[in-house]
Amino acid sequence: MSTTGPSLVDLSPAVQVALVGALVAMLPLAWSAWRLWREGGTAAWRDRSAWQRTLTVVTLFLTIDLVVFGAFTRLTDSGLGCPDWPGCYGSASPLGAHGEISEAQAQAPTGPVTHGKAWIEMIHRYLAAGVGALITLLMALAWQRTDPHGPSPGLSRWWPTWTFVWVCVQGAFGALTVTLKLYPLVVTGHLLGGLIGVGLLSAQVRAAGASSSWTPEPLGHGARVAAVGVLGVWTLQALLGAWVSTNHAVLACAEFPTCQGRWWPDMDWSQGFTMLRALGADGQGGYIALPALTAIHMAHRLGAVLAVLAVLALAWHCHRIGAGRAARGLLALIGLQVITGLSNVVLGWPLVAALGHTLGAALMVGWLTTLAVVPVTRSRVVQGAPGFISRWATSHG
Repeated sequence: MSTTGPSLVDLSPAVQVALVGALVAMLPLAWSAWRLWREGGTAAWRDRSAWQRTLTVVTLFLTIDLVVFGAFTRLTDSGLGCPDWPGCYGSASPLGAHGEISEAQAQAPTGPVTHGKAWIEMIHRYLAAGVGALITLLMALAWQRTDPHGPSPGLSRWWPTWTFVWVCVQGAFGALTVTLKLYPLVVTGHLLGGLIGVGLLSAQVRAAGASSSWTPEPLGHGARVAAVGVLGVWTLQALLGAWVSTNHAVLACAEFPTCQGRWWPDMDWSQGFTMLRALGADGQGGYIALPALTAIHMAHRLGAVLAVLAVLALAWHCHRIGAGRAARGLLALIGLQVITGLSNVVLGWPLVAALGHTLGAALMVGWLTTLAVVPVTRSRVVQGAPGFISRWATSHG
């Protein structure tokens, strides 16, 4: 059997992978159809806006799942489980690449290519293809409406259009993750892209006016501006967390609140934040050293202090103006992040804790985005009139 590696980009299985993604998308489509039928019968089925609202919620849920499963792929060292893209050794699944995977696993039993890692990587790609199929459908539904404003002006044609552009860019980052062999800057950008997708879809759900017992109250202008600011702080903190995970710097500090037995250990900030370098390298032909990994870890800890204080301040403000659900959601999510973040360091179960940490980061992005956007169909706004976001949504409906 040939020992030559696969071509890094082989588009021959792309159609097959896309078909698997379409099959993945059929399950949420079927669920959406059942829910619409239960709520409104055939009249709801004929309402494109109702389909758009329901599918947007489902797509948001699957996108959050995709972000967490992407973290699972990275943390189990499965990112190169299939070392080509979009298939696996030129096949649409690891079944067709059984021989190649077995050969690679025999040569390196604990290496990046094993049968288990190949399946993890391909399931991640199938899920991504399913999310892409749903986002494409959402864009098609938006542009098929006869009335561009429709009964739900918050669901602008341009929301799903820009989300479609996002998923295409995110797919390109996924390809680069493989072809550039887990280049840290690309992997970090891929995670950021996932969070941007969560934010885009959360904004659409909010703008549509979808509500339930857990939906936060619409906020006034000042609180929304504060939510945007906290969202920016949180995004920067998420980037620092992605840089920690990408560089395997979680256990550079194995205790808390000190690190390596000191409050301020030896750190190499320049090497730690050299962006243009391969995984495990220092950017100068050598290997990344412990002080650099320590600097990466400590930057995330210091950023966490600022992020926690910002979220707590926003929660207090929401409580003060009577937005109780908004405040409780912020407190619950920041509690989840603190618990899982500490567990990563001190409890010795980084996989479970890291997945919870990634989930919490995605949920916080979605929650903060929801607080920053005013639903067009709303009963009241806490402490203030609609601001520029709702006026833009209405005028561009």
